[in-house]
Amino acid sequence: MSRIRLALAAVAATLIATSALAAPPADLPAAIFTDPPADAAHPARMEVLHIPSHGVEINGVAYLAAGPGPHPTVVLFHGLPGNEKNLDLAQAIRRAGWHAVTFNYRGAWGSPGVFRFRQNLEDADATLAYIRTPAVAAKLGIDTGRLVILGHSMGGWVVINTAAHDHGLAGLVTYSAADMGDRAGASHAALAAAMANNKEALAGVTADSMADDIATLGDTSFAKAAPGLKNIPYLDLTSDDGLAASDEALAAAIRAEGGTKVSLGHAATDHGWSSHRIDLEARVITWLQALK
Repeated sequence: MSRIRLALAAVAATLIATSALAAPPADLPAAIFTDPPADAAHPARMEVLHIPSHGVEINGVAYLAAGPGPHPTVVLFHGLPGNEKNLDLAQAIRRAGWHAVTFNYRGAWGSPGVFRFRQNLEDADATLAYIRTPAVAAKLGIDTGRLVILGHSMGGWVVINTAAHDHGLAGLVTYSAADMGDRAGASHAALAAAMANNKEALAGVTADSMADDIATLGDTSFAKAAPGLKNIPYLDLTSDDGLAASDEALAAAIRAEGGTKVSLGHAATDHGWSSHRIDLEARVITWLQALK
């Protein structure tokens, strides 16, 4: 290994070693700091996606790994409103040999339509149906038997509810997941205040309309999803954002249902893991590489 690579690895390993209360990976995955070998016949590339969902086509991008494939694939679900796009994570996942698919919900970040929380769940199902379509899977080189969904914040709520009923998935990852269903009982004033700074880049919403929307989500709480998650491998990552207790309670509820495939991790960082992106990439890639 070159002196530069050794130095990079040492710096990154130091960041990871000091970042978490639960043990991070002992070895930094090479995909964090090394580009894969070039493959002229099957190069890494990007594909713009137009994903059909309930009468419109939402925007997506596939980050396709080098090599002939088919490749295992991670679909990334952004939070509210989605300022953290997790594209660094998508790129690291691709360097590790997995495809990474990102998209924007209806009414978010230029996707057509208006934004509604429950529609996000519909868009998740539509996106998975789209990439499982034989023609699409063949074109993109997706191994539809090895699909993992990953969500941040509100996106964690989306993937938890999705995995609870979609039992064809190979794995589930959340970090700093926010239980939107559990917030349904909060006061309108509290919800509207929380939404006031979370509606940029969303179409057809006000803080009040978003508060009204959340009030209808009581049937989508983590507690209600837990029974459907007992058989799926699940990496549940938490941070110092005030949400760790609800995420840990979900893991406990899954285990109470007989689930034995939940892995918990915690990092002393903010909601977006802003100071621990290398840590996040390392945890996710190491977990993906261990999936059977």
